[in-house]
Amino acid sequence: MSRIGQQPILIPDSIQISLTADQVTAKSASAELKQTIPLGIGVKLVDKQILVSPKAATRQSKALHGLTRSLIANMIIGLTQGYTKTLELQGTGYRVAPKGNGIELSLGFSHPVVFEAPQTVKLEVKDDKFIIVSGPDKYLVGQVAANIRRFRPPDAYKGKGVRYQGEVVKLKPGKAAKAAGTE
Repeated sequence: MSRIGQQPILIPDSIQISLTADQVTAKSASAELKQTIPLGIGVKLVDKQILVSPKAATRQSKALHGLTRSLIANMIIGLTQGYTKTLELQGTGYRVAPKGNGIELSLGFSHPVVFEAPQTVKLEVKDDKFIIVSGPDKYLVGQVAANIRRFRPPDAYKGKGVRYQGEVVKLKPGKAAKAAGTE
């Protein structure tokens, strides 16, 4: 049995939970998140706690037990604290500017790249080099950050591009370094 799945999820007073047969809905003052429940998993609301348990001892329900509990716990954390990811632009002339509900990126292409954010995700620009992606949905924040990074991933030779803050990019040696080592 899953050790993560056995742990109860504490519900703060600021969040309202509603359960149906196949869905958990969490609501705060600012946002609402929904999570579907897999078939072999049971979810109960008892004394400001959510308990997740497998309905049968099948292999699939055992696998989904801890996952379902983690997804519901991430909803609660997202509504109370929120999630953020910071992207960093590295390269000469690479910069970002806010534009409406999204951002406009200059990444060395012949044209600027415009990215519109989904409704629940907030994009902030800091010092023309940093993009702060924040929101209550952990999956959506990570997906938006990955979509922005996909426009210009870090180059393997010079390291130029969009990267997560703190990401270490291992640079490959160029042709001159390779030729010098063979002599």
